[in-house]
Amino acid sequence: MKKKYTLTLIVSVLISFWGLAQQKKLEQANKSYERYAYIDTQKILLKVADKGYRSADLFQKLGNSYYFNADYENAVIWYAELIKEGGDLDAEYYFRYAQSLKAMQEYAASDKFMNKFYTLKGGDIRAKNYQEEPEYLRKIDFQSGRYKVKNIVANSVYSDFGPAYYGERLLFASARDTGVFAKRVHEWNNSAFLDLYVGKIKEEESGEVKTARKFSRRLNTKFHESTPVFTNDLKTVYFTRNNYNAGDFKKDKNGTNRLKIYKSKREKKSDWSKAEEISINSDEYTVSHPALSPDNKKLYFSSDMPGGYGHTDLYEVSIADDGTLGEPKNLGPKINTEGREAYPFVSKSGDLYFSSNGHIGLGGLDLYVAKIDSEAKETEIYNLGKPANSPKDDFAFIVNEDTKTGYFSSNRDGGRGDDDIYRFIQLEDIREACEVKLEGVVTDKDTKALLPGAQVTLYDSGNNAIETLRVGEKANYSFTVECDKNYFLRGDKEAYNTTEELVTTPNNSETVEVSLALEKAVKEAKIGQDLGKILNLNPIYFNFDKYNIRNDAALELAKVIAVMEEYPTMKIDVRSHTDSRANDQYNQVLSTNRNKATIDYIVEKGKISRDRITGRGYGESQLVNECANGVPCSVEKHQLNRRSEFIILEY
Repeated sequence: MKKKYTLTLIVSVLISFWGLAQQKKLEQANKSYERYAYIDTQKILLKVADKGYRSADLFQKLGNSYYFNADYENAVIWYAELIKEGGDLDAEYYFRYAQSLKAMQEYAASDKFMNKFYTLKGGDIRAKNYQEEPEYLRKIDFQSGRYKVKNIVANSVYSDFGPAYYGERLLFASARDTGVFAKRVHEWNNSAFLDLYVGKIKEEESGEVKTARKFSRRLNTKFHESTPVFTNDLKTVYFTRNNYNAGDFKKDKNGTNRLKIYKSKREKKSDWSKAEEISINSDEYTVSHPALSPDNKKLYFSSDMPGGYGHTDLYEVSIADDGTLGEPKNLGPKINTEGREAYPFVSKSGDLYFSSNGHIGLGGLDLYVAKIDSEAKETEIYNLGKPANSPKDDFAFIVNEDTKTGYFSSNRDGGRGDDDIYRFIQLEDIREACEVKLEGVVTDKDTKALLPGAQVTLYDSGNNAIETLRVGEKANYSFTVECDKNYFLRGDKEAYNTTEELVTTPNNSETVEVSLALEKAVKEAKIGQDLGKILNLNPIYFNFDKYNIRNDAALELAKVIAVMEEYPTMKIDVRSHTDSRANDQYNQVLSTNRNKATIDYIVEKGKISRDRITGRGYGESQLVNECANGVPCSVEKHQLNRRSEFIILEY
């Protein structure tokens, strides 16, 4: 008993010690997390998770620590555990999980959680964007193929990103050799600090940048410098840096060192002046990624300053002639979302390029362009498509519209480092969407009545289902499709036969009406009705001047036989008619022979009693149109008169 008691005590102490140890690690992780030191968070929390410890808070922090470092593969693992844990989960985690799944190209799974996100947070701009673009992959594909992309030689095995034009040279941020004997690393992502580098653009080699050197000892510090932009005269530079200047490293009230935009002017000795903060900076929020309007009278930037829509928004601020800045203006909800908008660039023509994970894309940050019509006061946002975009982060896009060339950054698979700079050649401008609306109603073929509840499915030319909907009380449907393509529309409803229509869309944007008329699978048969019309029989054809039953006619007569077998008391009168293209007597004999052949076939092949069938040939005596002797008519009109009728006499 004593030994058992001692063992129990030891186990209890160990359990208590283990619990206290885990609690201490969690507290340490929380401190790391709150100051954005995500690598520390990962190490600590992974050890806790490895011990079997489970909680929503644990999985949230692990998922976020990977998500905010663009490690979407690991983010998926921990967000999945968070979803599995259940409970009252904040809608934002469904969005982050959906975004991470996109980066893994699991778009169907991503859409599932975006739908959940919309259900919980339908007023969110990101949710609205998703609901308004259910065919977002098709729209992205429509813009794809407009760029030819190549990884540049100047990339290192570290992080290289944020290209900027500097005359005939390219400036960018890199972590390649910050530190001599040991690299200084940032606790956020365990990456070396960034400096600005410059290399000559060799246009004769398709814009390749082969070598690079540090840009300026005066501008580079022991902390981060990145995303520069120069005025047109190349005498002023704006760039991003940690909140650090003249040896003073500042933090916000939570102990976080924020990013700021700094400004420097070129001095006579070919160096740059001491960098100064711009007036819109703050110790309490980030201001970063500067861009200039073509006339250099506006500065664009990204910030999480109070009053924005999301994680970071895009802003503009006017620059006076003396260089002073006005009041920042948020670019509004057409461009900004509750997600992250960053890395603005304004082209020579005034197009605004930026990166976002709030607009609908392929995963991570995608590249977009905002076409702004100042007269109409409208803004149209376009995803740049593949290969400019990938399932990973794509950002910091710049373009020379005169040469149709430029650069952007990406952490896509196949690069040399964490982030690489890619050179592109633009093959086409933005493709203006050519869309056709397919609209119509679903009706009963015979009564013309509307058929609420019918299902309409849109198929592509390869018979792949694109979209399915169920019509409402007005029995109307609408699909948005591409121009100059083939589609199938298929209508279904219980107790009706399926119908299908082939539609070839025009090569310009317009609305095409295609109504679907469904035929009842079971129809009411009345005395005096033509069984051929009820069964929707194809014409009973005979070879010219012949009256033997052809194979195609045999198929139609098999349908008549099947009905007479199903209803053994039914009696019919078979009536055979010709057109007027022969003399009357000849047509009378021909129709009589064809009528006899038809009845004989039903009796002999179908084993139907002959006393259930009567009939005669009518020649050309009962024409259904004006195509009598001597009246010129088309082949199609004559065909209407060459018919067989199966009139119900008893039922």
